[in-house]
Amino acid sequence: MPSNQLDTRNGESQDLLAAALSALREELGIVDSFPADVLAEAEQSIEAHVSPQEDLTHLTFLTIDPPESTDLDQALFMERRGSGYRVWYAIADVPGFVEPGGAGDAESRRRGQTVYAPDGRALLYPACISDAAASLLPGVERPAFVWEFALASDASVDSVTVRRARMRSRIQLTYQQVEDILQGTAPHGFPGLPGILSLLREIGTKRVEQEIRRGGSSLNLPRQEIFHDGRQFAIQTEPSLASEDWNAQISLMTGMAAGRMMIDGGIGILRTMPGPDDAALARFRHQARILGTPWPKELSYGAFLRTLDTASPRQLALMHAAAFLFRGAEYTAFDGEVPDDIEQSAIAAPYAHTTAPLRRLVDRFVLVICEALSGGREVPHWVRDALPTLNGLMNASNQTASRMESGALEAVRAAVLSSRVGEEFEAVVLQGSPRSNGSEPKQRPSGTVQLFDPPVEAPCDGELVAGATVRVTLVEADVEHRRVRFEMRPAAGRPARHSGDADAESPARAG
Repeated sequence: MPSNQLDTRNGESQDLLAAALSALREELGIVDSFPADVLAEAEQSIEAHVSPQEDLTHLTFLTIDPPESTDLDQALFMERRGSGYRVWYAIADVPGFVEPGGAGDAESRRRGQTVYAPDGRALLYPACISDAAASLLPGVERPAFVWEFALASDASVDSVTVRRARMRSRIQLTYQQVEDILQGTAPHGFPGLPGILSLLREIGTKRVEQEIRRGGSSLNLPRQEIFHDGRQFAIQTEPSLASEDWNAQISLMTGMAAGRMMIDGGIGILRTMPGPDDAALARFRHQARILGTPWPKELSYGAFLRTLDTASPRQLALMHAAAFLFRGAEYTAFDGEVPDDIEQSAIAAPYAHTTAPLRRLVDRFVLVICEALSGGREVPHWVRDALPTLNGLMNASNQTASRMESGALEAVRAAVLSSRVGEEFEAVVLQGSPRSNGSEPKQRPSGTVQLFDPPVEAPCDGELVAGATVRVTLVEADVEHRRVRFEMRPAAGRPARHSGDADAESPARAG
């Protein structure tokens, strides 16, 4: 789906939107500011910080992040190693700036993660740490946990170590800049940069092949993001770029290495997720057939998802249907006996969150565990003591962040459309109306649609069939209550359907 940006030009809607976002923050208990003792302790930790002895500032690290990012967690450098590769992946040394048991530690456990909103961020750590002292900003020396990978010619991992070291990023790139440099349509930044990015593409592509072979899957849906330029809000929908996939593969490789390291060491916290059951897979296979893109038996689930084109309405609807199979993720901590269920099913391997410590609490503990295990040392007691609590802390913060994201998007959608109630739009059905089995109370049928222009996703009343292209009327856009609703009114009094779609949403026929 092409990029499309929407502006809320109505001044009254802007005011209502600002009030709605403020109310949402209050409702969720999200606080931007930090207590005075946390700020004081952060400044003291920065002044007292002692950098690691090992010096890796000669390596040409670079960062790849969304535009205007200042909390930079990861930097990478890679080179050839005979027929294989060597990859260095530097992760921000947040533990070096947070005193275990101190005020900042307690506050970070209360927050759990950085929460992003259209009108600002509620940081996990004070900005003097997350946007400055610990952030891997270009041109300045920074302490980091540096993962060093030796990869074979197919980009599988031969060996991995992690240790603290000093590093320096040479340049901060966006994903679009990576694409432009590789296509030769942008300045290369410094000699050698195109070669590093070519290796990222080469290794990332091979890691995708590894993912498919082991049965993993990635859900590369178009991104829908909210922006605020200081004057007005906008929604932008863009397709995922290949460079995002390559970069994500390096992060996934690191998380898998962390998971395996902790399993071998008998201590850690994994990100686990059960696989979809047979009934769910049968339903998805049925939906694929009904939507005109059958799932070939010779293709794995992950390989099939990578064949889908989200520019096609039917295939976009199918990709959204696939999202319902990515359910039940948890954090699984252990100290001694390794649990039976250790796999993250979408990755098809043990996995741990370790590459975003500036923005996510659990990564700080995983980094310390892995660095200790890699160096043959005991894991600190303050980490062991925290392990049983991290699942609850992260689950709570994930719920808050999810509610903030969805609530903000609903509010901005309402503001964007507030002056267009009564208008008709063309849309694709992402989620069809569930069919009644006859024993349930009769409810008004509804589903989810995405407009073609503007690119807004919203609930819609009517007999909807996934993948159908329909005409819908906007009947409500309530900014204060963060609510948008459409209604489908078929001209002939019947829902739009594709041939053979009568049972597209029927679980009873899905297998």
